[in-house]
Amino acid sequence: MGQYLAIHPHNPQARLISQAVAVVRNGGLLVYPTDSSYALGCHIGDKAAMERIAHLRQIDNNHNFTLVCRDLSELSLYAKVDNQAFRLMKALTPGPYTFILKATREVPRRLQNPKRKTIGLRVPQNIIAHAILDLLNEPIMSSTLILPGKEMPENDAEEIYTKLEKLVDLVVDGGPCSLEPTTVLDLTEDVPKVLRQGRGATDLLDL
Repeated sequence: MGQYLAIHPHNPQARLISQAVAVVRNGGLLVYPTDSSYALGCHIGDKAAMERIAHLRQIDNNHNFTLVCRDLSELSLYAKVDNQAFRLMKALTPGPYTFILKATREVPRRLQNPKRKTIGLRVPQNIIAHAILDLLNEPIMSSTLILPGKEMPENDAEEIYTKLEKLVDLVVDGGPCSLEPTTVLDLTEDVPKVLRQGRGATDLLDL
């Protein structure tokens, strides 16, 4: 049975953040809050945990997994970013956006879209997420927590724990999240393309 930790959304307790990071480092599956909805997360190098996410969400090989990063400098290690894409991302981060970009060799092949060799990346604006990322000192491999048969993501940690306590290793309760997922932007071509309209506004795409 998974653990449940209530972490203060504005002043995260260091001891509890350490427990969450330990779960990730030990191969566990984490549910954590972001600036959009709750998300599933695991260590970037853990194939078994990634497969647990795929099974829980019932997604296929064409799904774009996301690396949740601390900042743009970390993001550029894992994706090929030209000047135009960088300017746009700088204007939109941190925030509720997922960027689809061509992956670098730092990204394990199993995390890439098998046909397009792309990866999703994002920099959230959430204090708990950043506290976890800062202590972990590397990105979290992540996916929006949308359960099979549902159109909207999960946003209530207590309800998530009731549903998933036997399927995940830790649920971090950081208070209610948005009902909307991230806005997904494909930046692999010259003109950005909106693949999913979510919480993030798209009126800055002309930058």
